[in-house]
Amino acid sequence: MSDKTYQIGLSPVTLETADEKQKNILEQAKKANGMIPNMYNNMVNLPGLQETYDLGYQKFRSESGFTPAEQEVVFITLSVDNGCNYCTAAHSFIADKMSKTPEEVTDAIRDGKEIPGEKYAALVKFTKIMNRSKGNPSPSEAREFLAAGFREKQILAIILAQSVKTISNYSNHIFHTEVDDAFSSRKVTEG
Repeated sequence: MSDKTYQIGLSPVTLETADEKQKNILEQAKKANGMIPNMYNNMVNLPGLQETYDLGYQKFRSESGFTPAEQEVVFITLSVDNGCNYCTAAHSFIADKMSKTPEEVTDAIRDGKEIPGEKYAALVKFTKIMNRSKGNPSPSEAREFLAAGFREKQILAIILAQSVKTISNYSNHIFHTEVDDAFSSRKVTEG
């Protein structure tokens, strides 16, 4: 940890230390994931933060109009762009094991290399534009995204993903969240 990055003094919340509201959230996470990710143990310090993340995440998954593989491309792109190693590892693992995103695509995003596949490349490019412009793309950038086969509704979906990743990425920065063993195969190696 750098002297230039703040680390919050709050401790991770466990099932044993949780109050009733926190315990309910953690139990739901365990049921949904088969485990309680370290990120959840931290974010649940403020239950509203965890609940907002969970709702936004679920809505992005169900309403974005992106395929599961494209959803991971958006999440990994945002996590890399925001410098969140925890979410980069977790979403790379989900991409590999659940969403069936081509590993060469996730690796290219992680490594800052050319993205294979025109549609994936357009999605990565526009997601970065949305993130770096704070949701203010130029008309030509939006037209290029739409010309790649996406819809305007999906611009809104990227905003939703940005919101979700802001919650998780920034929380992980403040807590310096350790990558769970379950995601360690896709841990970011500092080079």
